[in-house]
Amino acid sequence: MPDPTLLGLCGSLRRDSWNRKLMAAARDAFGPAQFVEGDLRLPLFDEDLEAQGMPAEVQHLKEQVRAADAVVIACPEYNKNPPGVLKNALDWLSRDGQPWEGKPVAIMSATAGRSGGERTQSALRLMLVPFQPDLLNGPEVLIASPAKIFDDTGQITDPVASKLLDSLMQKLRDRV
Repeated sequence: MPDPTLLGLCGSLRRDSWNRKLMAAARDAFGPAQFVEGDLRLPLFDEDLEAQGMPAEVQHLKEQVRAADAVVIACPEYNKNPPGVLKNALDWLSRDGQPWEGKPVAIMSATAGRSGGERTQSALRLMLVPFQPDLLNGPEVLIASPAKIFDDTGQITDPVASKLLDSLMQKLRDRV
């Protein structure tokens, strides 16, 4: 059997964000796979725009979700919620078909706040309910104070965080 396709979605657009580093660590912990990163730089959801035809970048992301064997979402917490770019992507992906149904999905977060993104994960789980994915419930990977957890090369140095991530990714791999 060929290696599974793992789609990564990062709720932060910043190139060197903690969540992009967390997504890369998750990719490595998942093991052999074809890794694809979805681009969340999408136009704002607008039914008038949709009426003109699904934007190509939205259609591409939808096809990536559909083709993936599993999805990992690394999401920061902005004002106690997932950032708008992720919510916008979910709004677009809710249109014209259901690419998430039954798809194994793991979520994780890294944020400067002391909760490690617990609120963003709670809100994101609620947002994903209508999509009916196979959403893993744990272990929760909540990285607080990521500057203390990642080294200069983006590797996780905290053994507890590393163990939780390894366990979550093994669980995700087992669902594929």
